[in-house]
Amino acid sequence: MSDDYTRRLATVRLVFSGMTLLPPWVVATGAQPASPLAIRTAVELASEWTSGLSPSDYAVSEKLDGVRAVWDGVSLRFRSRRPIEAPDWFTAGLPPEPLDGELWMGRGSFDRLSGTVRSSPPDGQAWRAVRYMVFDRPMAQGNFFQRYSRLQELVAQSSCDWLQAVEQVAGTDARALERRLHAVSDGGGEGLVLHRWDAPWVPGRTGSVRKLKLQPDAEATVLGYAAGKGRYAGQTGALLLQMPEGPRFALGSGLTDAQRADPPPLGAQVTYRYRGLTPSGIPRFATLLRVRDPE
Repeated sequence: MSDDYTRRLATVRLVFSGMTLLPPWVVATGAQPASPLAIRTAVELASEWTSGLSPSDYAVSEKLDGVRAVWDGVSLRFRSRRPIEAPDWFTAGLPPEPLDGELWMGRGSFDRLSGTVRSSPPDGQAWRAVRYMVFDRPMAQGNFFQRYSRLQELVAQSSCDWLQAVEQVAGTDARALERRLHAVSDGGGEGLVLHRWDAPWVPGRTGSVRKLKLQPDAEATVLGYAAGKGRYAGQTGALLLQMPEGPRFALGSGLTDAQRADPPPLGAQVTYRYRGLTPSGIPRFATLLRVRDPE
């Protein structure tokens, strides 16, 4: 991997004199005020990377296996808008501008992290290991390069050493991207996220943000259960799931014995891995990854 590819954008200190930041109460279009609810829930959601795209158009970062957290300038919230009960000292030094990022404890620490950020009251000592890894500024004007440059300034000005900007490196070509993906995956990372440099911020699912993994994953809702057979007689043989796009399928691989005896409740959100889709849009070789905690 070349030095040029691995250089940090943090070393590029550019000032965009023409860039303006919208106040937290103004939507990016500048047309109408946004409600506090919209500010607290608006996030960009990544689409899958496709082979025809050019990595040179994107910033590349590691996809952190953390808990998504949005700072609206006043409070810290899950993507679902439910408040996160963080210690007062954790949020006291955050800037008065919206931030989007992941609460993170490092690779392979999701279960410990999830327990920490969902504890009530918060365990201040456990929170000492949590970092707020930010990667964008929701509701802000400018393209991603401009927003990220301002984000670096906010992090540098903050007194919170747990507030950090996710490292972004410049994409070059498909081979370099593949090497980067394997290096992250071999080290225990989840995959990559790619932000298009010239893209404005928009809420919802967008092609301007892409995710890339050696084996993709997705989320679905539990609709029911299929009875087990053989050694699983009397237990859950498979979860009956519905994808956000509508298709339904049964997932039996990856369930632990404890989950077969006490499956996730109806309506629960689960994350599964798969290897491509059938012509009808059903995941191939789907395997349960985890049951998502309520947010």
